[in-house]
Amino acid sequence: MIINSFEIFNTRREYNLGTLRRSNLTTNPMDLFSKWLQEAYLKKIPDPNAMCISTVDRTGQPFQRLVLLKYFNDETMMFFTNLKSRKSIHLIDNPKISLCFPWSIIDRQVIVTGNVNKLSQKEVSQYFYTRPKNNQISTWASRQSSIVSSRNIFENKFLKFKTKYLNKNIPFPKFWGGYKIYINSIEFWQGGMYRLHDRFIYRKNKKKWSVDRLSP
Repeated sequence: MIINSFEIFNTRREYNLGTLRRSNLTTNPMDLFSKWLQEAYLKKIPDPNAMCISTVDRTGQPFQRLVLLKYFNDETMMFFTNLKSRKSIHLIDNPKISLCFPWSIIDRQVIVTGNVNKLSQKEVSQYFYTRPKNNQISTWASRQSSIVSSRNIFENKFLKFKTKYLNKNIPFPKFWGGYKIYINSIEFWQGGMYRLHDRFIYRKNKKKWSVDRLSP
């Protein structure tokens, strides 16, 4: 069934699962992020650590894709990827990045902006060997973001590697890497009745955070 434009136009719901007041905020926004992420896990949201990452190519064209957040602290977030992927190529030219955590099931989203630095090979390899072995193999089997004529090509390559390293450790792929995002701003959005949403944005100035309410 194809949904026509009239049905899309009239699709809406009320956001009535909560509010966000200044009294709910924390001095460091990552404390609030940690609390919201934990609540997303408790609500059994699929892939609660999935974030939509936005990068921009040389022409100014933005691209988005979902990537898993693997670590965060008071100042940074971290993810891993193929260093020859489209996102990595974009980040060479423009290290600015934006993230969005789309927790629509609980009427929330978090938007982050920041700059990235590549992780060291030691940090990346430590993470790489925590992945399931088949996931390690798939890293070798697929040239991420490159054009491929058929699925059979990388499936066959996957099986070849799987057979070759059946009883061996997978070698570390030097084209596999990761990025640490140094956070510049983080916005918390809580859906509200009648589209009167609650929005607060934290901005970093040197080592201090300022916070402002935004109009919905």
